[in-house]
Amino acid sequence: MTAQLIPDRPVPARARRQKRQYGASFIYDVPGPRGRRNILIGSIVSVVVFAAIVGLGLWQFAAHGQLAPERWAPFTEWAIWQYLLVGLLGTLEAAAIVAVLGAALGTVLALGRVSQVRWVRFVCGLYIEIARTVPVLLVIYLMLFGLPQIGINLPTLWKLVVPLTIANAAVFAEIIRAGILSLPRGQREAALSLGMRPVQAMTYVVLPQAVRNVTPSLVTQFVSLLKDTSLGYIVAFTELLYRGQVLASYLHLLIPTYVAVTVIYLVVNGSLSAFASRLQRGSRRRTSPQPVLPTLPAVVAVEHVDDGTDSTKADHV
Repeated sequence: MTAQLIPDRPVPARARRQKRQYGASFIYDVPGPRGRRNILIGSIVSVVVFAAIVGLGLWQFAAHGQLAPERWAPFTEWAIWQYLLVGLLGTLEAAAIVAVLGAALGTVLALGRVSQVRWVRFVCGLYIEIARTVPVLLVIYLMLFGLPQIGINLPTLWKLVVPLTIANAAVFAEIIRAGILSLPRGQREAALSLGMRPVQAMTYVVLPQAVRNVTPSLVTQFVSLLKDTSLGYIVAFTELLYRGQVLASYLHLLIPTYVAVTVIYLVVNGSLSAFASRLQRGSRRRTSPQPVLPTLPAVVAVEHVDDGTDSTKADHV
């Protein structure tokens, strides 16, 4: 009779989570002492030059009376900011519609780009290349002057939404396609081995993981989309920049009005950019490597010989 004595597996000590360090050595060589000194000198010079430009601009504004308190007094009233915030709501409305429609169309285009059908890949790729090449302003002019010539006159909002959707859908498609291609092929193969159809594997396994991985890039693209809505002044859509133009003409305060509009854009876009950075840091923490378990000790096999004597032979495996 042979029995194997296997000691209990020790409970692995809980590894302390260490802050993961990210370097840029995979993009370029790590600079040496001289390179770091040159980078420091260049950074200091850039800051000094930028500060000099800002100081020169403020000096010119002061010389022409643009910093006079009476020129900024209207912006201490809530009615002025309320007027601009109505334009901000229009900007957010247009951006939200474009984001939903562009993401939906971009997902379809991304799936077409990775399709096994050759003509589907060609059609989707052709649309993406054309949409990324044609300027958005040209499409807006087509909606504004071209379609009414054939009897199609869209509402003001859609004269802005449709061109932005056409352009941003191509960008969303490339982002989602990159997320799909970044996943290991084993994800789809494992889903197919469980009996899923290719469409089900893409819908329930591959696509959700791809979208989660590229969420920071999607939020960053939404920031760019939010800035593109400023083209709404061309079609007289009530967005933030259009309201700023009307207010500047009414108050005859060009620079203070556009400074206020710039501050609003900085707050909104800066908040979205910070949210995208936080999402990116969260995705990096989720993909941190797992701790390595300790190696099991050697197993000892003990053989009992039943020959009337108590003899034991131990072999190390």
